[in-house]
Amino acid sequence: MPVPILRIAALACLGAMSAVAAEAGCGPVAEPCEVEAGTYHVEQPDMPAEGAPALMFIHGWGASGEGTLTMRGVVETALARGYAVIAPDGIPREGRSGRTWAFHPDRPQRRDEIAFLTEVRDDAATRFDLDAGKMLLAGFSIGGSMTSYLACAEPEAFAAYAPVSGSFWRPHPEGCAGPVRLLHTHGWRDGTVPLEGRLLRGENLEAPDAVAQGDVWYAMDLWRQAGGCRLQADTFGDDGTYWRKDWTSCVDGARLAFALFDGGHAVPPGWARMALDWFEAR
Repeated sequence: MPVPILRIAALACLGAMSAVAAEAGCGPVAEPCEVEAGTYHVEQPDMPAEGAPALMFIHGWGASGEGTLTMRGVVETALARGYAVIAPDGIPREGRSGRTWAFHPDRPQRRDEIAFLTEVRDDAATRFDLDAGKMLLAGFSIGGSMTSYLACAEPEAFAAYAPVSGSFWRPHPEGCAGPVRLLHTHGWRDGTVPLEGRLLRGENLEAPDAVAQGDVWYAMDLWRQAGGCRLQADTFGDDGTYWRKDWTSCVDGARLAFALFDGGHAVPPGWARMALDWFEAR
């Protein structure tokens, strides 16, 4: 992304995850794991099982893989259920600290992020004896956008996807490569990435210099079409934290859910438990 767009995105998708986690590193090694295109961090359960599942979580704007591992509610919930937690590092922001992602396919790319994240998948599976077929890819804010674009382009790259408070940007994708297994979580009161998106630069959406977040409602319809999910009454739930809708009439291999919570731009409390319950029931 060009520098001006990066500056705009800073206002759009502030990553709440910073600080250095004591656990950050390449498993028991203090330094991050290295692959050809970048670095990532891993935390494992105390007694990791052979062929264990993993939660790979993509950080938000200005954060890092180290910062991801400070999200102790998410990390410890996953570890307690036998999951390794993989925290990739985005690309350095130009002229400032922190990292971001080259997530939008229509903008200049400093790194092939899909290639990087699949490289991390394979390296972590080999290095830590994880099952690459049991990895849930999730992300917050711009990390949620990155998760969404990867799911759309390579739906079989991960077992399932769980973007939080981040989705497509305009111009929206016109279609995705195939059915996907995806749970999208978003705050009803999100003012940083509103459900319908917002204009960040330009007089209007048609302006040549326009930069705008996408519409989550459009994204959910796109996922529904990609998964062949019929228009019909589906399954709804309310556990006191989330209003959940699950599409139950999709083609084989597709699974779609939307969880809305009464909050703002955040990974809400209890998200990891809900997401892993959904993932394990897929």
